[in-house]
Amino acid sequence: MRVTSTAAVAASREVPGDDGVRRPGGEVHAWLPGRNQTLCGLPLSRTRLRRFPHVPFDYSGTDVLTEADPEGWLCPRCLAATAGRRDRERGWVRTNPRP
Repeated sequence: MRVTSTAAVAASREVPGDDGVRRPGGEVHAWLPGRNQTLCGLPLSRTRLRRFPHVPFDYSGTDVLTEADPEGWLCPRCLAATAGRRDRERGWVRTNPRP
């Protein structure tokens, strides 16, 4: 199996969706298809996380989960791993340096 660069979801339980397709629920982690561990380092087989290759991991750190959401907890380490680095884009540029 080929390793992709877009993260999918691995979760502790699955919930049937409105259209009958299984959806992630419980504890949610980011996972690269083709690998046997999450982005935060948890092995999928030992932690019994279910793989959801059809669901992209498109969560952000500002997402708010409510009681109506099937996802109960988002892994902060996986969120940090998928967010990327901030220093790739400079937030400021010095236009008038001091003499």
